Amino acid sequence: MGEGRLIIERARPEEIQSLLNPRGVIRCFLRLALAKTQADSGSFVLLNPSTGFLDIEASIGLRKGAGRTKLRADEGVTGWVATTGRPMRIFDVQREWRYVAIDPRIRSELAVPVEVGSTVIGVLNVDSHRVGHFTQRHEQELVQLAGEAAQWLAMGWEIEGFRHKARQLGTLVEMAQTLVSQPGLDQLVDGVVRNAARLLAGARSFLFLLTEDKAHLVLRAAFGAGPGLPRGLAIPVDESVFSVVVKKGKPLSVLDLAEEPYVHCLELRSQGEGLRSLLAVPLSFADRIGVLSVFMAERHRFSNSEIELLQTLADLSMVAIQKARLIQQIMKIEEGLRQSERLSALGLLATEVAHEIRNPLTVIQMLFYTLAEKFSDEPGVQKDVAVIGAKLRQMNRIAEQVLTLGRSAQPLVELLSVEEMLDEILLLVRHKLAAQGIQVEKSVSSPMPLLQGDRGQIEQALLNLILNAAEVMPKGGILGLDASVVERDGIAYLALGVRDSGPGMTAKELEDLFVPFLTRKTQGTGVGMAIVRKIMEDHRGKVEVDSVPGRGSRLSLLFPVSPS
Repeated sequence: MGEGRLIIERARPEEIQSLLNPRGVIRCFLRLALAKTQADSGSFVLLNPSTGFLDIEASIGLRKGAGRTKLRADEGVTGWVATTGRPMRIFDVQREWRYVAIDPRIRSELAVPVEVGSTVIGVLNVDSHRVGHFTQRHEQELVQLAGEAAQWLAMGWEIEGFRHKARQLGTLVEMAQTLVSQPGLDQLVDGVVRNAARLLAGARSFLFLLTEDKAHLVLRAAFGAGPGLPRGLAIPVDESVFSVVVKKGKPLSVLDLAEEPYVHCLELRSQGEGLRSLLAVPLSFADRIGVLSVFMAERHRFSNSEIELLQTLADLSMVAIQKARLIQQIMKIEEGLRQSERLSALGLLATEVAHEIRNPLTVIQMLFYTLAEKFSDEPGVQKDVAVIGAKLRQMNRIAEQVLTLGRSAQPLVELLSVEEMLDEILLLVRHKLAAQGIQVEKSVSSPMPLLQGDRGQIEQALLNLILNAAEVMPKGGILGLDASVVERDGIAYLALGVRDSGPGMTAKELEDLFVPFLTRKTQGTGVGMAIVRKIMEDHRGKVEVDSVPGRGSRLSLLFPVSPS
């Protein structure tokens, strides 16, 4: 480094600092080249590996706007030197067919390759306004300068790479701290895509999570996207450019989206205008569950370090996402426990109150009926007596229901005929259904096995479902009763179904269906469905609910079928 060493010896501290920067190296050696060759103008050109063009990184003495000229790697004198790796000295540019004029004042030119190792990375050009200005000695001196410039550039790029990695690692640590501190999942994923774009200087970034059936990728967060891209957008995995990321769990980089032959995310087509390059990495935690992607506005070849960096961010993000999900689950479980404790305390209190009320209520009923006999001949009083008697019976029934809910009575198992039991229950409610104009449709599959259970409890559960169905059809409708053998998760069940043509239930009503004391009815306690579920649990069965607003409801009692 003859000239380079001389530069350092004569340079001021700030000039030495500039030599550790690639742009400073380029400007320094360009000025030195003009001084050595007494040239009127010059340029330092580097080959852009991403675009394939020769970019003028610095120029001195050229006409305004000439420095923005872009040449293909095989175009002009500069392209020939870059392609062949050999110097070229032109006596008169007007006689050289390969010359591309960028400044009309130039008459002669000298161009030498800048090589790192055996690879040409650029070209050092000097120009003169005089014909035949450059000599063989000028060429030798410029070749030597270009060699030294290449060494300084390599060192500057290495230092710049270390600085860049240090900044990226610092940014990554900062991002990790920020992500881990986010309590909510929405804020977390929004931070992930924002930081991903910031880390790679990308134009847009998207985070997709895989559905449970692994058939679709659902957009969970987006940065830089247009307004027409809603959160929750689902993209079929097999039709997506991200399919290889999901299925193989490996990063994917696309140099130019416009040149790729396979189908990209069609739903992102409107968002892809002006986007050229793509890097996508898997979001993995025990199993592949998503994709983090960054889009670049310009054609960009992603380096291994950039891929590793985005993958590191994705791994950190996945840990943070899992943490946020666990926090949400813990909060939900804690809320459920608090709700269970409240309901348990409320149920215990209700049982105690019902027990204390039932004894004096029995005495009141006995005395009431004794007094009612004395007024049996007074028609005006009989109406009031009937109302009071009905309300006393209702209060007694409510107390009995609450007590039934509170105690754990084991069912008395016997073999029951399903069709016979349904007929008896319909016989009990026939007058009520007929009065409301409700039509009954009964269906029992054949052959139907005998049902093992407590007849009284099962009839109580069915009666609850039938009365609830009748209540939602005050102006008539269709009540369906059916019995069949069904299979759920490989287990055979005897299903007793009750179907109504009422208004159906909302999601909130379905959620609170089995919660006692939360009734929205004008009458009743809201413990009926809780009793039904308890009866089914005692029979090792379950209640299946299918309801759509505006299309009625169907509730099925599922009793496990004995292999015998």
